[in-house]
Amino acid sequence: MAVDRKQLILEAAKKSFSLFGYKATTMDQVAKLANVGKGTIYTFFKNKEEILDEIVTSLIKDMKTEAEKAVDPNLSFEENIHRVLLRLLEFRKSHQLTIKLFQEEKELGTRAVSDVIQRVEKAVIDYMKGIIQEAVDRGEIKECNPEITAFVMLKTYIALIFDWEKQHPPIEKEEISKLFRLYFFEGLGK
Repeated sequence: MAVDRKQLILEAAKKSFSLFGYKATTMDQVAKLANVGKGTIYTFFKNKEEILDEIVTSLIKDMKTEAEKAVDPNLSFEENIHRVLLRLLEFRKSHQLTIKLFQEEKELGTRAVSDVIQRVEKAVIDYMKGIIQEAVDRGEIKECNPEITAFVMLKTYIALIFDWEKQHPPIEKEEISKLFRLYFFEGLGK
């Protein structure tokens, strides 16, 4: 059976990035984990950044698949956007690689990692922008800038799920749903 060396390298790099972070991962570690010579890596990739880029491209594709699974055409925009955001953030929370990358970006500010995180967030915002525009077109929500709205919705979810938990107990999904409905669909005014 032929071994797909490129795939072995990608899996090894993903494992190393997940365990040690991007900055601390070396090509020697990746070669050792993949059980290939270091030179073999360079037949497929110019550098570590190119490996990370390919891994993240696959990650974004997986995230989009998860988001699409969350959408139910029989539900309202409000319910679907909540389902998509929760699914994407749970995906991010449950994948060791994304956890490590977000941690590294916050703690070390590694440029390549910051670029990757921006790329992931842009992909999520672009996906949500489409859902928002469809809801506007159907008259289900008011006319708005779909990209800004997607950005604000995503950042609100991130704040409620990740940032809040740094100093407080986690908020249950149902409570997040209520807060989201209050802030985005009902408003705080009386």
